[in-house]
Amino acid sequence: MLSLGVENEPLLFLVSCVRMDRATFEAVVHEAIASIPEVLRAQLMNVDVVVEAWPSDDDLRKADVQEGYTLFGLYTGVPLTERTSDYNMVLPDKITIYQGPLQDAFGETEQLRVEIRNTVIHEVAHFFGLSDADLVRLGVN
Repeated sequence: MLSLGVENEPLLFLVSCVRMDRATFEAVVHEAIASIPEVLRAQLMNVDVVVEAWPSDDDLRKADVQEGYTLFGLYTGVPLTERTSDYNMVLPDKITIYQGPLQDAFGETEQLRVEIRNTVIHEVAHFFGLSDADLVRLGVN
């Protein structure tokens, strides 16, 4: 939203944020997962995908997020490329998608939906063993 000032008053720029209730946001996350090709989706074993409101300080530290930046998603676990025959009887890996930062960053519903999908794909790629550098090299950032 743009509000024009009058006379000598400054211009005021307001960016409206998209607000989705938790159920709608989770539905978009599930749509993003469903959009992953079946051959890859079938390999998503022993991983939970959850939605949290905001990253904790511990999450930000784990992801090495610098001051002034935020986190849209986080993969925690043992990537498929590092699993050995000893990988059994372990708690599920976890992909966390953070609703608050995503909503704050995107002012239109369609932009938010696209970024939720991008974030899910990015974190699933980590599950498959791709690093951030790999994703940049592949053009998936």
